[in-house]
Amino acid sequence: MTASKNKYFILGIVFTLIIAIISLTLSKVPILDKVGALTIAILIAILYRHFKGYPENYRNGIEFSSKRLLKLAIVLYGLKLNINEIITKGGTLLLVDIGVVIFSIAGIYFLNKWIKGDLNLGILLGIGTGICGAAAIAATSSILKSREKDAAISIGIIALIGTIFSLSYTVFDSFLHLSPQLYGAWTGTSLHEIAHVVLAADFSGDQALSIALLGKLGRVFLLIPVSIILIIIMKFRSKNKYESQKIDIPYFLIGFVIMAVIHTYINIPQTIMNVLDFITNLFMMMAMVALGLNVSFKDLKNRAFKPLIAVIVISLCLSALTFLLLNSIY
Repeated sequence: MTASKNKYFILGIVFTLIIAIISLTLSKVPILDKVGALTIAILIAILYRHFKGYPENYRNGIEFSSKRLLKLAIVLYGLKLNINEIITKGGTLLLVDIGVVIFSIAGIYFLNKWIKGDLNLGILLGIGTGICGAAAIAATSSILKSREKDAAISIGIIALIGTIFSLSYTVFDSFLHLSPQLYGAWTGTSLHEIAHVVLAADFSGDQALSIALLGKLGRVFLLIPVSIILIIIMKFRSKNKYESQKIDIPYFLIGFVIMAVIHTYINIPQTIMNVLDFITNLFMMMAMVALGLNVSFKDLKNRAFKPLIAVIVISLCLSALTFLLLNSIY
């Protein structure tokens, strides 16, 4: 790499870092703190692309953020999981989580197909809704060989819809005064991102939040079997079409599993965990900026409207069904 290219490569990474820091700062401002840094980051990037265009000189550095830093963030995301806790304490919730993942992926896929929406967006949105939003979409988009702009559009939709739903949950609870157990389980099994779950569940207190995170992390755990199933499906489709296409094994998912195992069986000091959590979130935001720069409003208008309708409908159904089911349990 020449000195000039190296300079622009570094500037590209710094470019995504600056917008990530701006997003993090804005997420501390009243009202915007309800939106979340991840949503703000991808919105700023989309708006920048619309008004200023794609910064071509910085492309290599930006692509480094969208590919390498994103995969590293997903690996570190595994440190949020405690496998033993999910299996022993969250057995019932894990069964609900399995149903949530199946319903979300199948529901959005078939509804989106029925209304003739973009197929790839429908699959990514189903995965993001059912599992864990941006991390799940980013992890599986490489298996599905999706375009970066498709991953970015899907992540943007999930971020916005999840934020709206999480705020709606707090309003709902303020009127009905649900028990912390029911409210926590409901938010954890039906909301999109971990950040959305924290935003909604924290409204009801520590007990609700702990149950909510247990339910949500069960869905994060299901990213592993879902990814394996997708790899098998892609391999089968490749052979069935007599293609010699190579299906790349997403090795960063192996790192994700290793981090989950480490967090489960090794006692990591809380100070180190806080630092790693900050790095994970920062890398994820930088990746969202890089992905958002691939999205144009024309793409959103032409390709995202019908998948958006499918996400809203299935998310509403998911909220209602999980509430009714959990209400009979708690």
